[in-house]
Amino acid sequence: MAPIPGSGLAKGLAVTLRTMTKKTVTEQYPDTQPDLPPRTRGVIGLFEENCTVCMLCARECPDWCIYIDSHKETVPAATPGGRERSRNVLDRFAIDFSLCMYCGICIEVCPFDALFWSPEFEYAETDIRDLTHERDKLREWMWTVPAPPALDPGAEEPKEIAAARKTAEKLATTQPEPADPTGSDKTNTQPPTEPPAGPPAGPTASEGDAP
Repeated sequence: MAPIPGSGLAKGLAVTLRTMTKKTVTEQYPDTQPDLPPRTRGVIGLFEENCTVCMLCARECPDWCIYIDSHKETVPAATPGGRERSRNVLDRFAIDFSLCMYCGICIEVCPFDALFWSPEFEYAETDIRDLTHERDKLREWMWTVPAPPALDPGAEEPKEIAAARKTAEKLATTQPEPADPTGSDKTNTQPPTEPPAGPPAGPTASEGDAP
């Protein structure tokens, strides 16, 4: 059956009329900020205290946009006769967001949870060199990282929390009772001897002292 002439135009006009009667959903950005989901890939924040300079993020980055510099320091022995050890100290941690493809591999491979996604996306620059964020700026993005979602009430307790709770309970049961600051002996349950009731007796006259 041949199509009716003008049927396509009529369908298009019908769609236009239905759209005109609906409420607009356009958000007037930047006057109205978008409501972004918590897992939005906006910018990467650095939690510097957790970084051990293992270089996994820099090695796994497909774009080679992570720059890390560090040096070694000697840590003295914790106990007498112990051996000194060395540790890596972070000097520079930078991410070039002009090269970053926002794949999230660096965040996934970090074994110590030092990198996090932030939903912030308003960091455009007029100079491409300013898109290389050093560790101070990456640390500032950490304040915009949303809190993790709550656990499912029916989920199992995380192993880390369970281990920490068992350790705390074990320490609480093995700690000795604190000593009494007054120095009294708690094993002596007998009450102290009370003095006899009544006024104290005065000096008695001897038998030879007659008035």
